[in-house]
Amino acid sequence: MAASARSFRELSLLLALALCSALASSVDGETSRRFWIENDAFWKDGEQFQIVGGDVHYFRIIPEYWKDRLLRAKALGLNTIQTYVPWNLHEPEPRSWEFRGFADIESYLRLAHELEMLVMLRVGPYICGEWDLGGFPPWLLSIEPALKLRSSDSAYLSLVERWWSVLLPKVAPLLYVNGGPIIMVQIENEFGSFGNDKRYLHNLVLLARRYLGNDVILYTTDGGTIGTLKNGSIPQDDVFAAVDFSTGDNPWPIFRLQKQYNFPGKSAPLTAEFYTGWLTHWGESIATTDARSTAKALKDILCRNGSAVLYMAHGGTNFGFYNGANTGQDESEYKADLTSYDYDAPIKEHGDVQNPKYKALRRVIHECTGTPLRPLPDNIERGNYGLVKLQKVASLFDILDKICDPPKVSVSEQPLSMEQSGQMFGFLLYFSEYQGIGPYNILSIPKVHDRAQVFVSCSLDGVRNRRYAGTIERWSNKPLQIPSLSCSSNTSLYILVENMGRVNYGQYIFDKKGILSSVEMDGITLRHWKMYPLSFDALGVLAKFQPIQQITNARNNKVPIHGDAQNKLRASSFYRNGLSEGPEIYEGHFHIDSDNEVKDTFISFRGWNKGVAFVNNFNIGRFWPAMGPQCALYVPAPILRAGDNVVVIFELHGPNPEHTINLVEDPDFTCGSNK
Repeated sequence: MAASARSFRELSLLLALALCSALASSVDGETSRRFWIENDAFWKDGEQFQIVGGDVHYFRIIPEYWKDRLLRAKALGLNTIQTYVPWNLHEPEPRSWEFRGFADIESYLRLAHELEMLVMLRVGPYICGEWDLGGFPPWLLSIEPALKLRSSDSAYLSLVERWWSVLLPKVAPLLYVNGGPIIMVQIENEFGSFGNDKRYLHNLVLLARRYLGNDVILYTTDGGTIGTLKNGSIPQDDVFAAVDFSTGDNPWPIFRLQKQYNFPGKSAPLTAEFYTGWLTHWGESIATTDARSTAKALKDILCRNGSAVLYMAHGGTNFGFYNGANTGQDESEYKADLTSYDYDAPIKEHGDVQNPKYKALRRVIHECTGTPLRPLPDNIERGNYGLVKLQKVASLFDILDKICDPPKVSVSEQPLSMEQSGQMFGFLLYFSEYQGIGPYNILSIPKVHDRAQVFVSCSLDGVRNRRYAGTIERWSNKPLQIPSLSCSSNTSLYILVENMGRVNYGQYIFDKKGILSSVEMDGITLRHWKMYPLSFDALGVLAKFQPIQQITNARNNKVPIHGDAQNKLRASSFYRNGLSEGPEIYEGHFHIDSDNEVKDTFISFRGWNKGVAFVNNFNIGRFWPAMGPQCALYVPAPILRAGDNVVVIFELHGPNPEHTINLVEDPDFTCGSNK
């Protein structure tokens, strides 16, 4: 009996030890899920780790293609995805939160996790990224007194806190330590190139820690110079300082400099933006970089155990009105970014990976890291649907009452900015009157952001018989001579202002839009203004035409589509003695026979001038072939459908003479007056 009891006690002890061992293993398993920096290296779950990452922005990809683009990034050899979080996408109006569709960041992060990819999350609040206002919501610009963006201004910080109090609790469960993919969270973005307000950065760190805890690496990214790192790094707050620099620069002296702005042993060599290409503005030649030299520069980092994040791995598209812009030394030196954000990245805008840069970078990543070479993904099929004939639906002035909600019309003694008028994107039409005296009058608008088309008519005629008077542009602002209409009454003045995208980088980011000064006619300030916000959501109320016949194959139809749009803008015949062809709305239809025939495509706008295009009520972006270089806009297949597809174009100046667009298979960046 005693022996039996002893055996029972021994068995019990063995079971207890086994249980403790199991519990210890379980606890160790939990604690081993950890990502940190030690001995100037990244460590993951007890093993040294090399970040081979790439920026793939969820908000520049139609959600149906998120998985496809992430898989292409993984096949490139990447183990980490980096993405910004644009505040303006998620809080388009104060306290109005959006986390669906393009804005469903949680689904995107979970998808990355399912595909066994880690995430570096750049939560801003400022992101730059060639995105409108650097990701700030434009309604911030309407607040009085004016906020001091990117500063320790308490009014600004309170709005950041409100935003992060919504965002950060959503991403906290997805931190790596909590079982998710997020290994690092970036504070601000390249702040050292903007200012040195350490109190501001410190406040952001405190706010991030409140919601994310102390177990996630917070990091900053700044240019690899003494000045930018001194201004932008905050090691005293236990924030890791990463660097970026021009591709081709010797990285290792910069990584040694990086060490001076991190605590000893806490400076893993990381370039958080290894540039695979570059951005392009309207009016420039498309930016490209050499695949071989780009791969060599990456090899110099990876083969010496440095870490790098490709900016961009996949650029995507600035759909809608979200493209950013840049300035020079003066805010009038304005250059808006293209709709395409291809960036000459290894994964092209439309997902193509059968290109020299993708293959060269993939080989280097394999050679330096030993990552197995995954099979190259097939390119997504693209469709050539041919020429489509469009028909004019209406002139803007004929349907103003239909696309402008009367309660939203503003009345003011002086012109209001777009932000003051509640029109955050797109177009705002200004109206006033003046007495036309003499053979002509001189119109002056000292400050207009960004592009104003001027029309006049006799007030008794209303919008009928209006005459196009010219265009005033932010980058070439000159007074405009307006011929007299010899009206028996006052002359009506209509000024259509386009917001072409807010500045996203530099000292001029507080970039209000619209008319930002007084308007003078012959030196006399005009007063009593009405502001009409244009809503493209209302295009659906317009009468629909019968489906326009589609010309299915351009090669078999002798329809010229290569007009000289730049010269056409200047030709007197184009304006019909002062009567503008635009702004006008055109509509066309094309038929896709079956679901199997629904494919990616590009709409070529050669011969058109400038405007915005919608496909099946989706804003695919701005076109401006007269300026170039982008001729064609990308249309992902999920926007299309079997059966009837509708294209609506808001053309500002005048259509292709044949009223056709061409749906083609390939991108085209060869438009513009310098081509």
